[in-house]
Amino acid sequence: MSQEVRGVISRSKGAPVEVTTIVVPDPGPGEAVVRIQSCGVCHTDLHYREGGINDDYPFLLGHEAAGIVEQVGAGVTDVAPGDFVVLNWRAVCGVCRACRRGRPWYCFNTHNATQRMTLTDGTELTPALGIGAFAEKTLVHAGQCTKVDPAARPAAVGLLGCGVMAGLGAAMNTGNVTRGDSVAVIGCGGVGDAAVAGAALAGATTIVAVDTDSRKLDWARTFGATHTVNASETDPVEAIRAATGGFGADVVIDAVGRPETWQQAFYARDLAGTVVLVGVPTPQMRVEVPLLDVFGRGGALKSSWYGDCLPSRDFPMLTELYLQGRLDLDAFVTEEIALDQVENAFDRMHGGDVLRSVVVF
Repeated sequence: MSQEVRGVISRSKGAPVEVTTIVVPDPGPGEAVVRIQSCGVCHTDLHYREGGINDDYPFLLGHEAAGIVEQVGAGVTDVAPGDFVVLNWRAVCGVCRACRRGRPWYCFNTHNATQRMTLTDGTELTPALGIGAFAEKTLVHAGQCTKVDPAARPAAVGLLGCGVMAGLGAAMNTGNVTRGDSVAVIGCGGVGDAAVAGAALAGATTIVAVDTDSRKLDWARTFGATHTVNASETDPVEAIRAATGGFGADVVIDAVGRPETWQQAFYARDLAGTVVLVGVPTPQMRVEVPLLDVFGRGGALKSSWYGDCLPSRDFPMLTELYLQGRLDLDAFVTEEIALDQVENAFDRMHGGDVLRSVVVF
């Protein structure tokens, strides 16, 4: 039988979000209903509200979440009622060309729930990234549920569902940072600081954090940055080279996603170094770089979607590191808020006042 719960929706482009009643159907084949315990306020949710993703309003926002499986549909065997899970938006299909080649983190046919949640008048909702977790309960594909150790704090490990995983994975998976490497991270919000933490976990010895906000540089130091650069005062390319013996970093991660920061990353890397773009650009942005510089500098130019993660592999491992005290996910949680404070959290995020506001149920 369907359930009525509270959820945060965006009705139209740019309009303030609102808390309203939504209808969650019973799970069908391959689906699960999850009782949400926490959900981070991610910039992607603001993109949805502002029409930056698509115009399929109304949206049920929220996607960076952890909770308890309440019901499962026919054919679901990997999770069961009572399981503590982190939700993911890359439920791999197992049969597409990427999955068949043993690269499921590139899956081209990820799963979402077939049924739609609705408003009480029957209006269908579009769940953010196929999840919609600013709600007391949500309906997802069972493959979007990744079991992790229930000893973990939901508000902390739920952040693996998007931003923190994106940053950690940009360093550890996409950038292939390894012991002794030098790494620079441009942009030290939640994703950038997660990249700093990932570089430290992977054994990088020099980690240069770059931002224009001194508060964010202070945060970056707590996650393992060995050097900080205020780009409003100092040329970041020259500063990164100075911190790496004049050569440039082995891996430079652009967590901003603007043409100027990408070009800084391109020129701040060592010869044969790697650039990783994890910040999300807008459609109109363009980069112009002399092709000879691309050829002459060698190396790799990569983009990182979701940190090239495989949730079934990475979420349990990172949760274990958190429980061992080796990955401080708690440090990313700036504040815990109620469901009706999401709009205010967008303002605080836009002002750079938080790493993450987390809705706790």
